[in-house]
Amino acid sequence: MFAKSHLKKRHNHVTKDGGKSKMENGLGKESDKNTDLDDILSQIEELGKWREIFDARGLELHNCSEKKPFERLKVEEETEDVSCSPSTHSFHNSSNLLTVPYSIPRALAISPSLGGHPLSPELAISLRKILFGNTFHIFNYEWKKSYFKFREPYSKLAYALEAERGGTRAIQMAVQAHVIKYLLFSQPLSSECCGMESLLEIGEKEQERALAAALADILWTAGEEGTATVSLVTPDRCFTPHLDYKLDNFTERLQLFTFKEKEDVTKFIYEHIKCFNEEGSHGVILFLYSLIFSRSIIRLQDDLDLSMTHLLQFGLGNFVCRQALLNLLLTGRASPNVFNGKLLCDEHGNALDQPLHGVLTRSNVGYLHWSREQAEHGSLPAVGSMLKTPKLPVWVCNVNGTYSVLFSPNRSLLSDWKMEHLFHLYFYNGQPSQVSTAMLTIDTHSHHWEAKSRDGQGDPEKRFPSVEMTIRTKWEGAAIAWNGTIPFF
Repeated sequence: MFAKSHLKKRHNHVTKDGGKSKMENGLGKESDKNTDLDDILSQIEELGKWREIFDARGLELHNCSEKKPFERLKVEEETEDVSCSPSTHSFHNSSNLLTVPYSIPRALAISPSLGGHPLSPELAISLRKILFGNTFHIFNYEWKKSYFKFREPYSKLAYALEAERGGTRAIQMAVQAHVIKYLLFSQPLSSECCGMESLLEIGEKEQERALAAALADILWTAGEEGTATVSLVTPDRCFTPHLDYKLDNFTERLQLFTFKEKEDVTKFIYEHIKCFNEEGSHGVILFLYSLIFSRSIIRLQDDLDLSMTHLLQFGLGNFVCRQALLNLLLTGRASPNVFNGKLLCDEHGNALDQPLHGVLTRSNVGYLHWSREQAEHGSLPAVGSMLKTPKLPVWVCNVNGTYSVLFSPNRSLLSDWKMEHLFHLYFYNGQPSQVSTAMLTIDTHSHHWEAKSRDGQGDPEKRFPSVEMTIRTKWEGAAIAWNGTIPFF
């Protein structure tokens, strides 16, 4: 555009004097043509240089170099139209200011000499398709700025990760459940009850060790306890994207590290923990990539069925985790459904073209689900016993579409029926507004709740907090006391 405009101006300057003969101006015109051609070639070369810079580093806002990465103007991907064509660019011009892709700081990029192998363009395309179902959707600003951030060390919530509302919260709370599992139950089996003190007053180094152990545990389980892959970012791109692949300026820089021993992957993650828990690291996305590569694209395709072909879905302006991804985080297998086993027939008894895949085995961390809206319409999914009764008393809870964790420090809670008469459960919702862990007392023996239900007015499911109703999907009819905490949810 600039070169054409420049050529037009030069042409007007040469031809505007119509009083001179062609012969008189012939030599001058020839000289001007050569000059014009040199100018055009120079401009094209200059544009080529700028294009390479933009492709490699992205376009930056004026006067934003001193700001933190997440303080720069959000990129267009945050509000992108999911129906946009593959050729749609991620750059946007408003009031003569150019937006920037949220890129990983070079300080958090690892050296290519560290080893591993670069991401291939073919694997990048498969990665996009298993995540989004296509190759031109990319993560928005909210996903890119998300990482694993602990609350204040040596505090009542030292064990806790911050997870504000949004699409990444399901992943963060699943990792939170594994952090709790590590802190409470990494001791020998002879230690029946570690107590809440195992979660409190821990320092920054212990937080990092717990996070590394939790991430490694999830990846190792996804790799069927035989392999795990960690994805980190290098300073430079590993490949040139295809025309139908939308550049995001960090997936193209992935370096993959595969391990055959769990101790090795745990050590490697701990040594590079800042790639997951530092601001600007894209920590949640890098872990999600690692999870997919640990499971492998082929095994993920086998895990999924006709009801679910990719792991994320777009809704309400954001990408959210589907049930298959949550099950992958909890069980190591991307089962699309929450019931036990496989479903061979539909609700009318007719054979399905392909079986629907549920959860096959009990995992260390469980899952509970409650939605007031679904309950009112009679469409609440029936979570099977494989998820309701995990090996350890730690659950990820989906309460009205918001994820949280529920746990007990008593290892024997789910293996000794006498323990389930009267016990404590601890609840954390991940939001910065929660300043301490809520302790709930669960009474499954006296059935006080049932008496209150008969005496009260209206549907009890509308009168009791959703957290209580979530717990009752596991312990039906239990009376629940909040011990001075104002009930929420």
